[in-house]
Amino acid sequence: MKNILGNNVTVTLFGESHGSAIGAVIDGMAPGIKVDEDFIRYQLDLRKPVGQISTPRTESDNFTILSGVFNGFTTGTPICIIIPNEDTKSKDYSEIKNKMRPGHADFTAIAKYNGFADYRGGGHFSGRITAALVAAGAVAVSALKSKGILIGTHISQCAGIGDSEFKNYEQDIAALNTKQFAALNDSAAEEMKKAIVAAKSDGDSVGGVLETAVIGMPAGVGEPWFDTVESMLSHALFSVPAVKGVEFGAGFSIAGMYGSQANDEFYYDGQKVRTKTNNNGGINGGITNGMPIIFRCAVKPTPTIHKSQHTIDIETNENIEFTAGGRHDPAIVHRARVVVDSITALVLCDILTGRYGTDWLVR
Repeated sequence: MKNILGNNVTVTLFGESHGSAIGAVIDGMAPGIKVDEDFIRYQLDLRKPVGQISTPRTESDNFTILSGVFNGFTTGTPICIIIPNEDTKSKDYSEIKNKMRPGHADFTAIAKYNGFADYRGGGHFSGRITAALVAAGAVAVSALKSKGILIGTHISQCAGIGDSEFKNYEQDIAALNTKQFAALNDSAAEEMKKAIVAAKSDGDSVGGVLETAVIGMPAGVGEPWFDTVESMLSHALFSVPAVKGVEFGAGFSIAGMYGSQANDEFYYDGQKVRTKTNNNGGINGGITNGMPIIFRCAVKPTPTIHKSQHTIDIETNENIEFTAGGRHDPAIVHRARVVVDSITALVLCDILTGRYGTDWLVR
């Protein structure tokens, strides 16, 4: 029963989708980091549902920082952020509590928690919990930005529709972080939205791929063998609901290359060491090489759909056909983008603190 991520900077999540509140506790964050509540609010807004491409459930996400922040700066003690749940309709779930929704954690939660888990809205397994992760991550994003480390994620693919690729990382990241629907190409964004609405009209859902770039990371960060940058990030990214695949740099396509193609050749750019390509995603031997960290996450389609599916009723021990009701997203890839940014920031704060010490983020 573990809900804690990190070694030096840790984050603990608590709450359930239809409980009174959700929240996060960040521990190990250096004292003196500026905490901008308007920025936390902005990040939470990027995660909120929007129109026909999202769930009708609308939460205000009015958060309260209970501890760890004084006069707008971290104190070095645990930071506790709490977000009340307001727009819940638990009756939608009491009628289906014994019917195991395909693709969901309903059955595995019962298997693990012996039937005592809160099933309403997916309980502790709900994507609703990611709001707390975004609020906590906003503190980490700000801390990294003050050190010149920037994070940006775009929807590189949704419903089979592709976005443009990163070109100028700094400009692209800045642009993405102002967009509710984070695609680099506005025309592609509109096509993706149309595909999401079409799937919704058919009672179905779609998935997508998120591509993330991190710039400004110093070379030499990461711990072989088991705390490499890839393994630390992957561990965290697979905790984001619906993420089913993670790849770095050229990813699986690197297996089809020759070594002469896959190797990133080094060169000096003034006093800086760079590579001519970035097939390894800014990481060699599990350690950062100073180039942009690039990775992609495969996000599956929302499992709750308004189509008849085969499943089981654990009360009657019968095989049944089942159609889900309630309020659900026809796609979650566009909302997951800021969640990926947030958990990436928390992991990087953790490994940077481990490399350079607690106060490095404010030095």
